[in-house]
Amino acid sequence: MSNIKLYNGDCLEVMDKLIEQGVKVDAIITDPPYGMSFQSGQRKEKYKKIENDDNLDWLDDFVDKSFNLLKDNTHAYFFCSHHNVDVFKQSLQKKFNVKDILIWEKNGFGSGDLLGDYAPKYEMIFYCHKGRRLLNGNRDENVLHFDRTRNENHPTEKPVYLLSYLVKKSTSENELVLDTFRGSGSTGRACRQTSRNFIGIELDKDYYEIAKKRIYGEMQLNLFEKGE
Repeated sequence: MSNIKLYNGDCLEVMDKLIEQGVKVDAIITDPPYGMSFQSGQRKEKYKKIENDDNLDWLDDFVDKSFNLLKDNTHAYFFCSHHNVDVFKQSLQKKFNVKDILIWEKNGFGSGDLLGDYAPKYEMIFYCHKGRRLLNGNRDENVLHFDRTRNENHPTEKPVYLLSYLVKKSTSENELVLDTFRGSGSTGRACRQTSRNFIGIELDKDYYEIAKKRIYGEMQLNLFEKGE
C-alpha cells in the first residue's frame, strides 16, 4: 500500500521543512503556475484564479529547493505552456540538465481566442535530470497522446493516466514522488495506482480538501496536515 502525505500550505515553506527533515525524493512531477494569470471561463461558475500565477518571482527559489529535495540520479517533470517557456528553461538550466521538452497532445482542444488564434491542443513538459537515470521500458517518442480531462475538479486538471505513465517511466514501485503543486490530487492517485509513495503540497484549502476526498476516500493514508 502506498504511503501518502498531503500538506496544505505554501510549497516553498513546506519544501524548506522537508529539507530540514532530510527528506529525499525519487522524482518530482508537478504542474506549477505558468505566470500567465490564468482564469478558466468555460463553465457558468468560473473557477477562481490560480494563486501566484501573476508572476514568476518565486521560480528560481522553487527550482533550488526542488533540486535539493531530489536524490542523485533522478528525474523531474515540470508542466509548462508557451507563455513563459523561456523563463522556465533558463531557471531550470541553472540546476538541472534539461533533457527534453515533451509535448502532451491532448486529443482535443481548448477555447482561447476563437477567431484570432489557432485552437490550443498541447502543453509542454520539461523533462529534467539530476545526474543521470535511465528511463524504464521502451524508448518512447517525446509526443505523448493522452485525452484531456474535463477539469471537473480543478481548472488545469491533468489526466491520471498521463501522470501514471510518467511515474512508471521514471520510478520503481515503493519509490517516493513529490508534487509541489498538487491541485486536486491527480498525481497522488497515479502514485496510489502504481504502488508509489507520494508527498503532495497544495496552497489552496478547497483543492486540498478535494484531493483528500479523491485519495483518502479510496485508501488508508498516512496523512499529515499542516497545523494539525
